[in-house]
Amino acid sequence: MTLGKDEANMVAMGLLIAALFIAGFNSYQLSGVGKAGVTGNIVNTNTLATPAAAATQTISFSVSPTGVPAIYGTELGVSFDDVTPANPQKTEATIAILGKLDDSITLTAEQKARYITILYTMENGIACEYCCGARSVIFETGEAACGCAHSYAMRGVTKYLLTEHPAEYTDAQILEEVGKWKTLFFPGILAQKAQVLQQKGVELNYINIASNKYRGIENQAATGTGAMVGGC
Repeated sequence: MTLGKDEANMVAMGLLIAALFIAGFNSYQLSGVGKAGVTGNIVNTNTLATPAAAATQTISFSVSPTGVPAIYGTELGVSFDDVTPANPQKTEATIAILGKLDDSITLTAEQKARYITILYTMENGIACEYCCGARSVIFETGEAACGCAHSYAMRGVTKYLLTEHPAEYTDAQILEEVGKWKTLFFPGILAQKAQVLQQKGVELNYINIASNKYRGIENQAATGTGAMVGGC
């Protein structure tokens, strides 16, 4: 049967409408997949921004800083990007660089007082926490309280900044730098902790996430991982 001109036009129009509907539906489905896989990255900032819907959605995001640390990163030849599960050798080498500073640097009495304040007193201190149960990486006397590689690295960063850049960093800023490295050592569990803090309306910064101020709050999450990067 041969269609008339008007009938042919109507068929063509119908096919066009159907094609547009299918394309629109596929686009909608793809947009839904995108939303389900939302990823928010917390980067090297003082106050960290996260997706606004984190309290009501299951969102995967990272609390790990990126890039070369300001001032001291180039001096030591280290980058936050060097600590990653994807490159264990580079990770261990970077942790070793920071850890050697703990053994090689001797603090003056004034520097040691700040050292104790930063690592033991402020916000109840900071600990490697997930590979040993020490209260802090140091005792109240300033002596090492934990022998794991992560603790050596955190003490090393602190000693380096106190001896090489004492006027450029406040005590809080040094604790923040130490906290950044800790989030690289324990990215999974601290990302979980950050989500719990966010849900409770706590400001997300590296001191709140990594210090003992809210230690153990991540246990309130339904699920989580204690995976760490770099060996103890």
